[in-house]
Amino acid sequence: MWWQGQGGLRPKPSCSSLVLAAPQRPLELPGALLPQPLPGREPGNREGRLPGLRVKYVFLLWLGIFVGSWLVYVHYSTYAELCRGHVCQVVICDQYRKGIISGSICQDLCNLHKVEWRACLSSVPGWQVYSGLWQGKEVTIKCGIEEGLNSKARSDAAPRQELVLFDKPTRGTSIKEFREMTLSFLKANLGDLPSLPALVGRVLLMADFNKDSRVSLAEAKSVWALLQRNEFLLLLSLQEDHASRLLGSCGDLYVTEGVPHGSWHGAALPPLLRPLLPSALHTALQQWLGPAWPWRAKIAIGLLEFVEELFHGAYGTFYMCETTLANVGYTAKYDFKMADLQQVAPEAAVRRFLRGRHCEHSADCTYGRDCRAPCDKLMRQCKGDLIQPNLAKVCELLRDYLLPGAPADLREELGKQLRTCTTLSGLASQVEAHHSLVLSHLKTLLWKKISNTKYS
Repeated sequence: MWWQGQGGLRPKPSCSSLVLAAPQRPLELPGALLPQPLPGREPGNREGRLPGLRVKYVFLLWLGIFVGSWLVYVHYSTYAELCRGHVCQVVICDQYRKGIISGSICQDLCNLHKVEWRACLSSVPGWQVYSGLWQGKEVTIKCGIEEGLNSKARSDAAPRQELVLFDKPTRGTSIKEFREMTLSFLKANLGDLPSLPALVGRVLLMADFNKDSRVSLAEAKSVWALLQRNEFLLLLSLQEDHASRLLGSCGDLYVTEGVPHGSWHGAALPPLLRPLLPSALHTALQQWLGPAWPWRAKIAIGLLEFVEELFHGAYGTFYMCETTLANVGYTAKYDFKMADLQQVAPEAAVRRFLRGRHCEHSADCTYGRDCRAPCDKLMRQCKGDLIQPNLAKVCELLRDYLLPGAPADLREELGKQLRTCTTLSGLASQVEAHHSLVLSHLKTLLWKKISNTKYS
């Protein structure tokens, strides 16, 4: 059928052919180009979860930046406080140019600038330690900073006009008076020993820095200031086999041989992270990064010989008051070298500290870090004998140093002897016979294992 509409005749659709006109469909993309829902998630939840993920990532990024910035700030603040070698050099050179002090390296340090300061190794602000270079040799530079000096002093700042450290001896002091003054000081610190006059002679010989056969006031002031430094006193008193050799000085600044290799590999970590190092990880580091076991045995023999020297030294008995692997060093040939003598103290100084000291517990009778004496609860005073002698503390250290990786045929006997050694006490009745016997057995056991090999 046809019907009349606008534009002419058109066929009239039947009812069966009438359909609703479908709306225009959008352009369909291939399925591969459409965003796919994450596995296990409904498409409808994706848009709701994305903002939460973004917030989480932003928070973690912010936290990382905050922690990183804090660590950088702490490291910088610690470095700025601990490392003040420029202040030390300014003070020393100022006193030298005024003629107050003297020394064998003053000219190179202050005028010719031939002493090169390198890495800072200081652990406390008042005692500056740097690696350096002098006369083509790797050296260690050590210098004390008086508490009165401003830690923020610039390199061009004027230091104090007078330092208490260089106030003795005074003008007009004769060489005889200075000799008696030095002898009295050594008696107070090392004890009244028959060998002290010979040590005084060494001090006066060292005081003649320019080798003109006389000691000037500046030279006397400098060597007197050096004697106030505990490590310098020990360098004079102990043999050079197990301590770094003294190379020169200026005022109370002195230079020794280069820093020995360290046995504690946790020292490479930042100071804030060192206490967090688990003992198991420390042992693993020791085995992975440390020397082979035979070399460790050789270093241990040197350490035991050092303990023997402290007990039978020419200038009295000395105590190790901070027994840690951080103080155990060695040379390129694996000969033992004490890395730091600051915590080695003369027996006379320890006894003077303990004498008549009031206490409630044995912890109140502690000199340094681990030189501890018993407390007399009745008298409430510290006793004179230390609870743990040098040898017992060193053997405790050697258990962790030697037993891991030890040869199977040696491990049981070595462990037994080290256990016996750690039970030694500091009572005077045990010192002579028992200690010497245990030390001799340990040295013999280790030496037999490495003798007649490349490690000996």
